[in-house]
Amino acid sequence: MNIVKIEEDKKKYMDLLILADEQESMIDRYLERGTMYALDDNGVKAVCVVTDEGNGVMEIKNIAVAPEYQHRGYGRKLIDFLVSEYKDKYSILQVGTGDSPLTVPFYEKCGFEKSHTVKNFFTDNYDHPIFECGKQLIDMIYFKLSL
Repeated sequence: MNIVKIEEDKKKYMDLLILADEQESMIDRYLERGTMYALDDNGVKAVCVVTDEGNGVMEIKNIAVAPEYQHRGYGRKLIDFLVSEYKDKYSILQVGTGDSPLTVPFYEKCGFEKSHTVKNFFTDNYDHPIFECGKQLIDMIYFKLSL
């Protein structure tokens, strides 16, 4: 298994990115300014994009594992990589997500703690309702991990 930085043709991974952020115009807001990594284990199994938010904060904007490889530890490997990669350069790793039983437990298991909420983020920023596990996502919940 190898985690590599992707510097060119980031959109070629759109099929994975769209799993975590289902509107391409939203991905376009951070893709080029972000740093992208791909986890390769006999083929790319997962990707993530992080951005420098200033004041010692690195934010995970997108992290996605191909559906057929989920629940095998690839997402956790990417989180562990980011912690290792950025612990000497940043003080906080944060991530915003919907209030979903798919994502909240994952971040909590990785050691993240709830930080704050951005009300109506999904309804204000997406051109269609976003649903996970039958529940409409409305607010963005931020989690943080001290590095």
